[in-house]
Amino acid sequence: MHETICVIFDFDETLAPDSTSGYLSRCGIDVPRFWQEDVKPLMDEDWDPVPAYLYKMIDMSNSGSVDPITRESLISWGKEITLYEGVETIFERLREACRKTNPRVTVEFYLISSGIGEVLRHTSIAHEFSDIWASDFVYDENGKITFPKRIVSFTDKTRYIFQIQKGIFGPAFRGKPFEVNRKFDNAQLRIPLNQMIMVGDGYTDIPCFSLIQKGGGIALGVYDIANREKWGRAWGFIEDGRVSNLAPADFSANSATANSLIMAVENFATKISLTSHTYQG
Repeated sequence: MHETICVIFDFDETLAPDSTSGYLSRCGIDVPRFWQEDVKPLMDEDWDPVPAYLYKMIDMSNSGSVDPITRESLISWGKEITLYEGVETIFERLREACRKTNPRVTVEFYLISSGIGEVLRHTSIAHEFSDIWASDFVYDENGKITFPKRIVSFTDKTRYIFQIQKGIFGPAFRGKPFEVNRKFDNAQLRIPLNQMIMVGDGYTDIPCFSLIQKGGGIALGVYDIANREKWGRAWGFIEDGRVSNLAPADFSANSATANSLIMAVENFATKISLTSHTYQG
């Protein structure tokens, strides 16, 4: 009997404003110019968006036009990030909703992002996640970025959903990338797809949305209410059937997003309870 629910979050523009743009702005870089004049031309040459921006950050760090980008500065920025309303308390509110519905069931949280891992692992909520997967750099002896170590983009994100499903996460599985390919029977799966909730905002989340919805889970799209330019993209997720629901990226008590997540957790916890009673009977 699988008695664990998981909520998987994207980070940038899901739990907080874009952390990479925030870091670049903090460094004194013209952010719109970086994305439009540095990164977009690479995408026009058929680069994937994520390695394109990582490469340009390394190139910029080496150019001497800005201070070198270092692990220390990325960590420092992670500690400063301001989260969306209610984010810091949503985790315990969801745990409490789960406990009240079915005390035998636990809810876990995971973060899968195309952002920079060194930043995300030092935010005020990093401790809430059972694991965090994000893009990472290699650093030289002075802590300066030199090369991409991990790239998380589009379908790359689904790999980590399979790791969650199979229980392949945490320190014991560091340096074991092929473990995710091990065959598991349904009875061996730690968290089935139909007990997963995915929360995201962007195009890189679409493969995860599709995988979880097809597996019987719930996909929740969120959007930054202050960024009207992206409302159309968010509405497109509803029109295309990519998500189960769409709400503003506001996680405060009684907000539409918080209520949607609480109802999803309660629904799964109730189903687990009913399944358990049927099995026992």
